[in-house]
Amino acid sequence: MIENLKKLEHLIGRTPLMKLSQGRCNLFVKLEYHNYSGSIKDRAAYNIIEAAIKRGQITEATRIVESSSGNFAISLAMICKQIGLHFTAIIDPNINSEYEKILRLLTDRVVKVEERDHTGGYLLNRIARVKQICESESNCFWPNQYENPDNYRAYYSLGYEIGHELELLDYAFVGVSSGGTITGLSMSLKEYFPKIKIVAVDVEGSVIFGKPPKKRNISGIGSSQKPEHINLAMIDDVVHVSEQDIVQACYNLINDHAIFAGASSGASFAAISSYLTTGTIKQCDNVLFLCPDKGSGYLDTVYNPSWFLTLSASPLVDGTI
Repeated sequence: MIENLKKLEHLIGRTPLMKLSQGRCNLFVKLEYHNYSGSIKDRAAYNIIEAAIKRGQITEATRIVESSSGNFAISLAMICKQIGLHFTAIIDPNINSEYEKILRLLTDRVVKVEERDHTGGYLLNRIARVKQICESESNCFWPNQYENPDNYRAYYSLGYEIGHELELLDYAFVGVSSGGTITGLSMSLKEYFPKIKIVAVDVEGSVIFGKPPKKRNISGIGSSQKPEHINLAMIDDVVHVSEQDIVQACYNLINDHAIFAGASSGASFAAISSYLTTGTIKQCDNVLFLCPDKGSGYLDTVYNPSWFLTLSASPLVDGTI
């Protein structure tokens, strides 16, 4: 299995770093959707599977079982397909239709949890279903992206790449979901740039940073529980953005910079815009954010005007949709 897994190694990481044309600061974006399956989650999925195989936790007979709102499940599905493992994806109604179709194509089992938990989300019930399957079936492995340290360790490589691409970095804005990216990346970036400010970007309704829970409609950012390893993240500030602001920022990215990105990219871009408005970021500052995935997975939601009208009665401020 390791031999087949290693065939994917050169397809993960070393993603493009792009400087955006705008005069209010030196703004850079790391285009993580250039990874193997199309998202930043390839880094974590590969690292978790590789480490588990080396520890003997995964054999040829193992079934991988994981809860995911989309990208991590697709990363696992493609890696498992490559190395010949069975994979069960536990999803919920917030997953976009394209991702669900991809998962049903790549895997032999997809379980959709339809009932919301007490936070108004689905995550807790998804995790309960993972545990139920692992307890009732033999030879299962749960990657457990919310608690597995191999998740955040995977993002040391991302910090290494950025540290060698930029001589100076003042701010990094990072969307938070499972917490792996910001934990590993913040640790790594602080070594290269000791004075950097790491800004965590979350969505309203997420409980990660102690805010009250409420119903959320966009997948890929936020969580109904606090990830265990977020306590290790070296975070200097937290910004919460609304789902309306996420949609607005996604349109601004595509209209102003020709970047067709997913919801968490829009969330970080909205947070940067907020910082620029208050004057916190200076014109000479070097600022970075991530584009974890492409916008194609959000055509039914973020980029769908009808869906947005159900989200809010208020139109976007610049009338783009």
